Amino acid sequence: MNPYRLALVLAGAFATAVIALGAVMARGPALVASLEQQAAAARDKAGGQGIVIRFTTAQGWLTRHPALTGGDKLDDTTRARAAAAIADVPGIGGVRWQSGSRRTRTAADIADEQGAMHCQGDVEGILKARSIRFSESSAAIDPASETLLDEVAAALKPCLGSIIAVTGHTDRLGDEGANRALSRARADAVRWALIGRGIPADGLRAAGYGSSRPLEGLDPGDSANRRIEFSVIEKVPMRPTPIDTPGPG
Repeated sequence: MNPYRLALVLAGAFATAVIALGAVMARGPALVASLEQQAAAARDKAGGQGIVIRFTTAQGWLTRHPALTGGDKLDDTTRARAAAAIADVPGIGGVRWQSGSRRTRTAADIADEQGAMHCQGDVEGILKARSIRFSESSAAIDPASETLLDEVAAALKPCLGSIIAVTGHTDRLGDEGANRALSRARADAVRWALIGRGIPADGLRAAGYGSSRPLEGLDPGDSANRRIEFSVIEKVPMRPTPIDTPGPG
């Protein structure tokens, strides 16, 4: 394709995108106004009067993922029923209780917690008899541990959507500042190894504690304290999506 024709194609694509974005932005307020009415009706029908439904993000963007607040005088069953009714309104992409609001633990929450515990138990089982090894006084992962990391990544994949902490630990031998730095570097190395195996980067947190957290019952100087641990901390809360961002219909 010659440069002139390519420029015309790109200009046409850009114009189409601008027109599409403008159309979405133009209908956004009307769409949200309609969703607000339907959501309020669904809330009231479910007995959720007092629950406030907000269709804007903290930055002021319109969103199809409303945040719920209030309704503190309602019992948990009613709050859960009202939230489910709001989420079922066609066009709403999901709801969330705003941080700080009293919130019902739903069956889905319990399932998430059980799944997280299962994932963590699987990883602990894998590492019970084996450990991720590194070169001496280095954060370079020993090639012999690559297969073990494959197994750890496979065990963690059912927990995608959770925050997974990767923590490094050392024994008490040597300078504690150096131990802490080394434990963090090794945790970072494992984090990057897991990212390379398909675990999302935004769900992984790395930290190094040096010798400050020895294994229970072990002398702090015991070499068995040199280890990498994994903890499935929490389910990541759904983030509201601006109205002009593609999402579930």
